[in-house]
Amino acid sequence: MKNIFEAVELNNLRVKNRLVRSATCEGIAALDGSIGDDTYEIYRELAKGGVGTIITGFTSVATNDFYFGGMMRLSDNKLIPQYKKLVEIIHAEDCAAISQLALGAFYDKNFVEVSENNLSTENVREIIKMFVDAAIRAELCGFDGVQIHAAHFFFLSRFISPLINHRTDEFGGSTANRAKILLDILNGIKTSAPRLHVTIKINSSDFTSSGLEETESLLICKLLAAAGIDSIEVSGNGTSVGGIKAGVNEGYFANFAARLTEVVSVPIICVGGWRSRQVIEKFLNDSKIELISLSRPLVREPDLPKKFLSGSSDVSKCVSCNACYRTPAHRCIFGRRR
Repeated sequence: MKNIFEAVELNNLRVKNRLVRSATCEGIAALDGSIGDDTYEIYRELAKGGVGTIITGFTSVATNDFYFGGMMRLSDNKLIPQYKKLVEIIHAEDCAAISQLALGAFYDKNFVEVSENNLSTENVREIIKMFVDAAIRAELCGFDGVQIHAAHFFFLSRFISPLINHRTDEFGGSTANRAKILLDILNGIKTSAPRLHVTIKINSSDFTSSGLEETESLLICKLLAAAGIDSIEVSGNGTSVGGIKAGVNEGYFANFAARLTEVVSVPIICVGGWRSRQVIEKFLNDSKIELISLSRPLVREPDLPKKFLSGSSDVSKCVSCNACYRTPAHRCIFGRRR
């Protein structure tokens, strides 16, 4: 029987329990990716709340990525001391720290966004190197791992989608060719930062006509598993579904995640609408899923894992209103009601 609060051994990573804080962008970093006390306090509170692993918010690998404001970055060595402090804050609570490495869009030297199809082959290789270099910086900061962000229709998600990618070079056409960018990033990180646990966040489906569908996502995950990915977090476009009720409609990516465990042998992390300890533990024991990741419930209650553990609460207070995404630093509009 699996228990939420048992330690789990993964490749290059030991976590104290099966609960993961899924990457949630706070949007409060400076333009250059610098972070300060407000960011440190958010992560200190999360770590003290008892979650076993924290995946940091969207962290761009590029200095000139302006897809949205306030993103963290690991694109410059000068940022290493600030992110090293962030890792120390997380580690102080016996919590694993993973940096989510991402790219919103690629911009040329004139700060003009270049579409996935108009990038040169050398541009694509440049992007691969940016991800690898950012992973090296993450390792220098002391992060336990990195997550390649290939979901939610940011750059890598668009690049692997048949709806978007119409390239005719080695990075376009077949499923394997479109996935090559992910495999090259993975191989580069494994070679250059071998101490890190390398995970990936990927759409189960783009949920749009002619986009990535479940069958092809399964195939890409099989390619990643064969190439040595350490774990996979299952997500999808339109992730923050409203109207989630405990015991009624939790785990909206659960079916795909369970299917994925039957075709790959690497640990699977499942995000998406989890609200109650009972449902989480049942799903863990009815499937081969290893870890459950949470976002909005930890915005409402950063200490929810401790409440689960103590028995003071079995159900998240999150009502799935999504109003937190419209506030500075993605704070719950209802406050921290204990």
